[in-house]
Amino acid sequence: MSDHNNRLQPLPALIFASRWLQLPLYLGLIVAQAIYVWQFGIELIHLVNEVFLGGHATEAVAPENQKSAEIVIMLIVLGLIDVVMISNLLVMVIVGGYETFVSRLRLEGHPDQPEWLSHVNASVLKVKLAMAIIGISSIHLLKTFIEIGNLGAPGSRFTEAGVMWQTIIHIVFILSAIGIAYTDKLMAATPGKRTGH
Repeated sequence: MSDHNNRLQPLPALIFASRWLQLPLYLGLIVAQAIYVWQFGIELIHLVNEVFLGGHATEAVAPENQKSAEIVIMLIVLGLIDVVMISNLLVMVIVGGYETFVSRLRLEGHPDQPEWLSHVNASVLKVKLAMAIIGISSIHLLKTFIEIGNLGAPGSRFTEAGVMWQTIIHIVFILSAIGIAYTDKLMAATPGKRTGH
């Protein structure tokens, strides 16, 4: 009897089933995750080559070479961290997005269930994604500030205007995240205020 009452009419059933059209999108993000794992491996090999296998970073003839070697290693490590943070962002979008918009993963009681997944919804996911984007932007900005000492050097990728705009965009990301978090806080507080009246 309850199954008959819960059965949707054809049009609502079609509309509700359309959420499964998102499945290829999440599968595509899994492919992107695999590509980032490959990219991480390439960067890691590059780091090992720089440090141990005769790369530029092993040069210690002059102090300026030592400084240059340290910068090269630092930039590669920051690149690795950048890949990891983007990979974390992908996991949040894949797992959280699928759980929120497509179907339950039924991970309750699983020892590897992410702590944040137990209370995930669209608002929580937006805030977490905004914070992850700020973290990624911070890594890129730090890499820029490390390389900015070579502005006049041949092959330098940065200009003063470029650095300024990168900083402004990072500040906009921070302000946007604060705005999203504040809006989410207001929306969470509204039901309580309504029940009080």
